[in-house]
Amino acid sequence: MTQDVRPDPDALLDRVQEEQARAHRGRFKVFLGAVAGVGKTYAMLQAARERKAEGVDVIVGWVDTHGPS
Repeated sequence: MTQDVRPDPDALLDRVQEEQARAHRGRFKVFLGAVAGVGKTYAMLQAARERKAEGVDVIVGWVDTHGPS
């Protein structure tokens, strides 16, 4: 008689839930450049436009460390 080897349903459910959680995580991308005028802002906005066209929600943050604090 052959035994039917079936995976544990709880283990399968855990794996599916982990994959779904991973799929809904955000992504963080940093655009670095050594000097002004190398195209960091343009590249960031272009990438944001492309992702937005794919239907992804896009959030942009800006940190300016120049000038008086």
